[in-house]
Amino acid sequence: MWTIVIALIVAIWAIATYNRLLVYRHRVENARAQVDVQLKRRYDLIPRLVETVRGYAQHEERIFERIAELRTQALQSPTPQQQEALEEQVRHGISNLIALAESYPELKANQNFLSLQEELSDTEDKIRYARQFYNDTVMRYNLSIQRFPTLLIAPLMGFREQPLFTLDHAVQEREVPS
Repeated sequence: MWTIVIALIVAIWAIATYNRLLVYRHRVENARAQVDVQLKRRYDLIPRLVETVRGYAQHEERIFERIAELRTQALQSPTPQQQEALEEQVRHGISNLIALAESYPELKANQNFLSLQEELSDTEDKIRYARQFYNDTVMRYNLSIQRFPTLLIAPLMGFREQPLFTLDHAVQEREVPS
């Protein structure tokens, strides 16, 4: 009699745990999709920004080509980890493009360029928020998998820890600027 009651309690707990972890897994997938939406928005802005700057700085063709290559690679990256690595390079390329534009006063005054720069800044803020939301969601998911007694059955049910969305230069950003 007691073995049936204990078996029933364990079965109910296992089902409830599976359902809870399933919800967390879907939240992680949704959060990652939101990061991808914002990155896609940035990738869609890049060609417009490049074309605007290109009209003023035609002799800087290598910068334009490199940003276009990185954008294409990031859009086609098969895993989040590969996309993260390319993201750093895309951000650096955009920074170089904006720095290049600073040396052209006519371009800095161009309304189209200013509008694109504002859109890009807004998109960067949204990307930061989406990454933060993703990392918070992954943290909750990973913690739920690591807690006892769930850690005993989560791997058996196919639940694995998910990686956080990190930046390669995060250590450098924590340093005090000179």
